[in-house]
Amino acid sequence: MSDKVQRIVRARVNNPGAIAEAAARRVKAVSPLGEHGRAMIIAADHPARGANTVGGDPSAMADRRALLDRMCVALERPGVTGVLATADILEDLLLLGVLDGKSVFGSMNRAGLAGSAFEIDDRFTGYDAEAIAAMGFDGGKALTRICLDDPATPSVLEQTARAVDELNDRRLIAMVEPFLSYWVDGKIRNDLSPEAVIKSITIASGLGRRSAYTWLKLPVVDDMERVLASSTLPVLLLGGEVKDAQAAFDAWHKALSLPTVQGLIVGRSLLYPADGDVAGAVDRAVSLL
Repeated sequence: MSDKVQRIVRARVNNPGAIAEAAARRVKAVSPLGEHGRAMIIAADHPARGANTVGGDPSAMADRRALLDRMCVALERPGVTGVLATADILEDLLLLGVLDGKSVFGSMNRAGLAGSAFEIDDRFTGYDAEAIAAMGFDGGKALTRICLDDPATPSVLEQTARAVDELNDRRLIAMVEPFLSYWVDGKIRNDLSPEAVIKSITIASGLGRRSAYTWLKLPVVDDMERVLASSTLPVLLLGGEVKDAQAAFDAWHKALSLPTVQGLIVGRSLLYPADGDVAGAVDRAVSLL
């Protein structure tokens, strides 16, 4: 067991209140865009949805020690502005004292477990706006998959709209990650055609009674100029699991020039690069900004 894990376990067993204390004394980010006006956020909310696979390893992200080590390396790199994760991971990072000066986003809905028959029914089982505000974080993220053939979709939209309202009421960023999705052989697939992404953007942009604090987390797809013309909401580009690193970096670089794009929010492709060099992968992504 690494020293990091030992420290965390000792605190969780002997002084659970240390988590709230660490949150209270954390130095907050001045802006979610950092000193240079561009966000570079490390995402690690995958395990709570049972999505632990990276490449050919089905349990890569399930090794908490390795995940925390990789996240600490990433968060220490110049230009990294923030982190997105579930409560268990963010609290581990608070206890390690590595979130000073970073924007912090809590992941809100994780009930749509990867590969499940109820995957589209992605209920809010993680952070809520009240807890995000109490921890002094900057906002919350809602994955919003829209399946026109699945009757659970209206509930997904309603819950996302409620989260948007509650975050906007507290002047916290509501980060919505929409996809137009469909069932194929019992599995949910996201439609990444420009037309589908445009439709998902226009639906997500209209959720809630206010949009002043709503941002979008979007994939990079073909014809991004036309895709991003469908909304004026600020956009963070997501990474997903990248098979061709060079192609991904080229696509991010091109899309970052578009006016609504505020930066990147990337997880597995930076935390688990093919060559194992987390610092190098993060630095390369930061260089695009």
